[in-house]
Amino acid sequence: MKATLTRLARGLARGDRLGHGIGMLGLRLLLAWEFGVSGLEKLRGHNWFADIAGDFPFPFSALPVEMSWFLATWTELVGAAALVVGLGTRFWAAGLIVLDIVAWVSVHGAHGYNVCDNGYKLPLMYLVMLLPLVLSGPGRLSLDHWVGARLLLR
Repeated sequence: MKATLTRLARGLARGDRLGHGIGMLGLRLLLAWEFGVSGLEKLRGHNWFADIAGDFPFPFSALPVEMSWFLATWTELVGAAALVVGLGTRFWAAGLIVLDIVAWVSVHGAHGYNVCDNGYKLPLMYLVMLLPLVLSGPGRLSLDHWVGARLLLR
């Protein structure tokens, strides 16, 4: 019985290690896709922030609309690229959380929960997916992990 429990514990530990690598990679890739597509739409589109600038929370309401558009566009684009490779993951995930909260407050919050009504369901989901990246890091399948392992060996 003890041998069976030991094998089970080892198997679960392997699953934990595998899950931390693959699970975090999956989160990073899904979020990178979503924010990257949004950033590309902003890069190729016109600045509609002027229509909602009054709904931005402080301090973002104090910024010029063009600067807000620039910051949102490039945070989404560079943040998405960084999430793909897992470089600076905690920093970029935190930045995307800020962007997500601003979008929630200024665009989605007043429309209720339903995503079909442009509600806050997607920003809530993104927030929940970004939190593990900030709190636990990018996982083993990332440049952050690789660089960290190399720095600790020296």
